[in-house]
Amino acid sequence: MSNARVCFVIPTYNEALNIKSLLQRLTELYPDPDTAFLVVDDESPDGTGNLARKFAAAEEGRRVYLLEAPRDGLGKACARGIAYALDVLGADVVVQMDADFSHDPADAAKLLEHLADGADVAIGSRYVPGGAIDNRWNPWRRLLSRWGNRFARFVAGLNGVRDCTAGFKAVKATALRAAQIEHIWTRGHAFQVAQLHRLLHAGALIREEPIYFRDRERGRTKLGMASVVEFFYAIWWLRMVNNQIFIKYMLTGLSGALINLGAFHLMLEQGLHKFIASPIAIELSIITNFLINNYWTFADRVVIGNKRIRGLKFNFISLLTLALSFSTFIVLSSLFPQVSLVLLQACGIIPVALLNYFLNSYWTFSEANPTQPQPLEEGSS
Repeated sequence: MSNARVCFVIPTYNEALNIKSLLQRLTELYPDPDTAFLVVDDESPDGTGNLARKFAAAEEGRRVYLLEAPRDGLGKACARGIAYALDVLGADVVVQMDADFSHDPADAAKLLEHLADGADVAIGSRYVPGGAIDNRWNPWRRLLSRWGNRFARFVAGLNGVRDCTAGFKAVKATALRAAQIEHIWTRGHAFQVAQLHRLLHAGALIREEPIYFRDRERGRTKLGMASVVEFFYAIWWLRMVNNQIFIKYMLTGLSGALINLGAFHLMLEQGLHKFIASPIAIELSIITNFLINNYWTFADRVVIGNKRIRGLKFNFISLLTLALSFSTFIVLSSLFPQVSLVLLQACGIIPVALLNYFLNSYWTFSEANPTQPQPLEEGSS
């Protein structure tokens, strides 16, 4: 990118077998004096930091920098390196990449081209057409990567991004500052998803470039079970805390549950049979939930289809949730006849709450691609 200061941020821990070769390759590929290379080392016991320091001292352009700190996880190293690149080195663009040659240094040029064409974020993606993963990956790692990525996209609401866990990306400084990534608390690989989540919610325009993700030739992977556990916890945390739509939906669901239980109690007081009162109460809550979701929860979302189609979809989902909730109530009232009927009715609500949300969020109120024109609603102009 012309007239832009680019900084490569490379987190390392025990990468002594790779760091010198990587820096040599990067400095050859990107000789522009406005391109810097920042090694963020977690005080590697194998001497990675010392090797980077020696390379920096010998490099003619004085473009290689070393930032050292005690080991605190990949996420914290990335955040620390990005902050240094922005605040100290004055970077206009940050390129994040691994040090083990899993990311081809030459592919960074393709990411920068996307930024030059108007994108705020360019991701080196394994899961878009043309992208691929090294066949030497074992089945467990392949399964964990693919399904972990799908889990992150689905639960964290990262719609439209195929490789949500990618560690190879180029990001404009303006997007990074708007996303306030300094507030990300994750320490491990979940940082990549949390960062992407913040970038999306800050309005960043994201593009994906297919890459071939090569398995490392030297050294060992740092992905451990603690990082995996934190990853799944962090994804749910993103959904529960940071997703405004989910919070609205849960509040709507709570109001629907109160309407359900209140109506059920009143009908029982009027002498209506429990197996008649239960589905009526459920249906009342479904109708009110749809109206609130349509005019409040998803009011700001540009959705696919018109209101008539959304109504048909919602009614179909309502039949499914009605059947599941009512069946639960019947089974529980038969198994526990001594328990309060209102309590059993409440238990019938629980198993359908999340199912109802995900079906409606990702189907009934499915978000349209903002780059594609959408047909006008009937009666609009």
